[in-house]
Amino acid sequence: MKNTTGLCAMPKKQLFALIVCSAALAGTGALAGVTQVPTDAEQQSATAQGNVEEAAIRRVLEQFHTTKVPIGQAMAIAEGLHDGSRTADISFEISGPPVYRVRTIKNERVFENVIDANTGRVSQREIASSLKELDRADLANIIALKWIKQELSDAVRVAESAADGQALAGGLMKQDGKLNFVVVIATGDHLKEVMLEPPKVGQRSTQR
Repeated sequence: MKNTTGLCAMPKKQLFALIVCSAALAGTGALAGVTQVPTDAEQQSATAQGNVEEAAIRRVLEQFHTTKVPIGQAMAIAEGLHDGSRTADISFEISGPPVYRVRTIKNERVFENVIDANTGRVSQREIASSLKELDRADLANIIALKWIKQELSDAVRVAESAADGQALAGGLMKQDGKLNFVVVIATGDHLKEVMLEPPKVGQRSTQR
């Protein structure tokens, strides 16, 4: 598995697409009119939004550092609910008690489970759906997963070693026309993103 970009500060929009901190942040988006000179009000709004996001990140990290179940164990628990399933994506959430939201796939079915980050128990009713119910982007990523040799858990282990931290979210995403495993790593009081290019089935990994 090849690390395509190394470590970088994760863009805010990507970060909150993977980690759902609270219902208040769900509607956060980019400011319109980026080609225009911002007014004082717009600058103040952008600063306030940045402060809210930074505070949310701090809350996520405070909760995450006290949890007892690592992300790899949460994936194994979710995959164990359906023998032969694979994890498509996982994210750490603190909208209530800290949990991992895990989506696994098997055949033409997608299963979403919520795993308590302290006990490892399934804390909510499973949501099952067919691939036909997914939006186009999700469907493309999950179909691509079928042609990838590595598991998300493999990418997590490589990313944690590279960033010297603990993963709290990950999934397969398309960026700049390429499919990569994107893993969010907590290192101290910061979040970092590691992107890994997975070899296709039949190719040998370049990671040693």
